[in-house]
Amino acid sequence: PVLVNTAPVAVTTTSGKAVPGAVAPAAPLVLQKSSVPTPPKAHSAAAPDLAKVEEAVKQQVALKSDPQSEDEGDGGGAQGDIQPVGHDYVEEVRNDDGKVIRFHCKLCECSFNDPNAKDMHLKGRRHRLQYKKKVNPDLLVEIKPSNRARKLLEGKLRKQKQKAVLKRQHEDEQRWHMEMRRYEEDMYWRKAEEEHLYWGDQRRRIAPPPLMSRPGIPVPPLLPVRRPDSPDDRHIMAKHSTIYPVEEELQAVQRIVSHSERALKLVSDVLLEQEATAEGKDTADKKAEPQGRVLKGVMRVGILAKGLLLHGDRNVQLILLVAKKPTVSLLGSIADQLPKQLTSFCEDQYVVQAHPEEANVVIISSKEPKMQVTVSLTSPVMREEPALGMEEKDPPDVLNRTKCLEYLAALRHAKWFQARANGLQSCVIIMRVLRDLCQRVPTWAKMSDWAMELLVEKAISSAAGLLSPGEAMRRVLECIASGILLQDGPGLFDPCEKVQTDALGSMTKQSREDVTASAQHALRLLAFRQIHKVLGMASLPVSKASARNRKRRRDGVDEGEGEGKKDKKEVSRDV
Repeated sequence: PVLVNTAPVAVTTTSGKAVPGAVAPAAPLVLQKSSVPTPPKAHSAAAPDLAKVEEAVKQQVALKSDPQSEDEGDGGGAQGDIQPVGHDYVEEVRNDDGKVIRFHCKLCECSFNDPNAKDMHLKGRRHRLQYKKKVNPDLLVEIKPSNRARKLLEGKLRKQKQKAVLKRQHEDEQRWHMEMRRYEEDMYWRKAEEEHLYWGDQRRRIAPPPLMSRPGIPVPPLLPVRRPDSPDDRHIMAKHSTIYPVEEELQAVQRIVSHSERALKLVSDVLLEQEATAEGKDTADKKAEPQGRVLKGVMRVGILAKGLLLHGDRNVQLILLVAKKPTVSLLGSIADQLPKQLTSFCEDQYVVQAHPEEANVVIISSKEPKMQVTVSLTSPVMREEPALGMEEKDPPDVLNRTKCLEYLAALRHAKWFQARANGLQSCVIIMRVLRDLCQRVPTWAKMSDWAMELLVEKAISSAAGLLSPGEAMRRVLECIASGILLQDGPGLFDPCEKVQTDALGSMTKQSREDVTASAQHALRLLAFRQIHKVLGMASLPVSKASARNRKRRRDGVDEGEGEGKKDKKEVSRDV
């Protein structure tokens, strides 16, 4: 190619010791692919400008030439910043006329003819590695990984990146769970605090006398502060987990109750059709009038409605409300219809028994665990007082009025429980534990379940703050031990009766004193950390937190050591 350039052009020549060159004047030149070697005289003529010419040649060669081999380096562009090393180990091989014909590297045991190739070899990785290995171990040589090593490195980096992403996601998930748990705890305690403030405001409005506080000393409201579980709390919760019904019992109760309620609804429809047929009226018109039904509805009462079932309880109660005063004939027709309706929609086998003297019908399941539902008949009409001059004669086979009134009272008790005791903290747990106590100890069995529920609700609701299970149990026992059950005590009035009625009326004087003495003994056991004897269970091992907070007992010092210390004091006093 023909180049026209005004700048000086470096012409490559060969010499014995270095790469020679000469600066030509500005003139059109014809550059050929192969440079023609000049005699060694040019070297001596252009000696001052050898460095500049050599640098220019190096730059041109670095830009235009390709790498000779993989061993000579990474490429021409990457060798611009690398300084050549080991000039002394490259020998010049001359012919007979003294002309340099090739170069030989003693470190790498290789030869080359071109001076440019010699310069590239001095900068290459192969020559530098050999120089580091044989001459200078401190020389820094860049590491050129192979394809396999590069792929392994990329895979390792990719795995580290994925692991970092997964770790960050896991940390974000843990942080989210912690925030949700903290939010739920804040909501729980905020709700508890609002309930505490609300009921405290209600008590201040009504201003009842404090149950277990000194008169004239105001009790400051306690904010709900989370405290670690005490040994009493752990024992009560462990006992509660053992007396709570298992899953099979809960499912069996739910199944028989739902079947009984559905069958009673079908019996109500059948009785409505029979009454409509007897009176000669249209069945559709009669169904449109709910006042025409004989059976008004079914209500859950007792331990089923209050959620106080214990492990081993096999009997639950339903109340069947009747429009008019229930009779023996109505009870018999219901007992006759129930087996037919039960077999119409379920495959379970049930036994139906009628008890007119108790005013109820008992449904017994045949599948284990065997459960039974007591369906008690009653009517609000039984409680109404007849007006003067409007006395109506009762049917000749009317059911026992006392039993029907007891069933109506059970309805009121269930409604009261849902309104007052169900949402009270630790109340239901203490009621279950005391129910178990009443079943185990004959002394406590003389107190009725309703009186026990009233007493527990009154003791817990009158506290200044929220109570843990252990504190609630202690407070209930304190109330009983103080003499609230005795005849000369304050008594326990029934809130579900219009007339002032003592809920403890069924207890004799001796039974009241026995329960009070038993509560006092139980309170002493609690004071000496023996609540497991009250609950009828084995003592739990001491937790690490309790062991850490408990003071060390001084039982390692025997009497002999004590006497020795005493003698030492006496000797020091004499001296």
